[in-house]
Amino acid sequence: MANKPLDTTVLDRAIMFAVKAHSGTERRGKGFPYIVHPMEAMEIVATITPDQELLAAAALHDTVEDTDVTVEDIRKEFGARIASIVASESDVFQPGMSEEDSWHARKEAAIVRLARASRDAKIVALGDKLSNMRAIARDYAVLGDKLWNIFHAKDPKDHEWHYRGLADSLRELEGTSAFHEFQSLINQVFGDGSNKD
Repeated sequence: MANKPLDTTVLDRAIMFAVKAHSGTERRGKGFPYIVHPMEAMEIVATITPDQELLAAAALHDTVEDTDVTVEDIRKEFGARIASIVASESDVFQPGMSEEDSWHARKEAAIVRLARASRDAKIVALGDKLSNMRAIARDYAVLGDKLWNIFHAKDPKDHEWHYRGLADSLRELEGTSAFHEFQSLINQVFGDGSNKD
């Protein structure tokens, strides 16, 4: 008896939407197309769940934050559940403040928002954050502390605070291989915390 084909309609549309939204943009300081990151986030989410809407949300997770797409656009195209998850993944920028000046406040708000988020939103966030942490670990192995110069926040202690805060907010997922990898990479880059004063 043949297996029923997987219905990937929503996911296929989300991938095409994300490709178009991010078209022509580069992942900061990487030299490759931005779309590589959401596709990696989606692949990580697929290690946790086969839920097509969560995979679609992972593909779309940066469209509102980094392109002209709005949460309402996502809602019209993909429905309330996906739009809500994408909204929860998007930084809220402070009017009149530069990205550098608002960095700490935005990241703190994101950590708090994530701690209160649904498990579904946490799964998508883990795909995003693990993809970011993989890139940091790869680049840190080559560049060392010069790596932090490409970011709005230049102090590695800020990044350690941010990623450890994210890990605490995502602890509900600690039984997954993705969370284990995330925690391991944080410790690899920033140390395991055992030598702290």
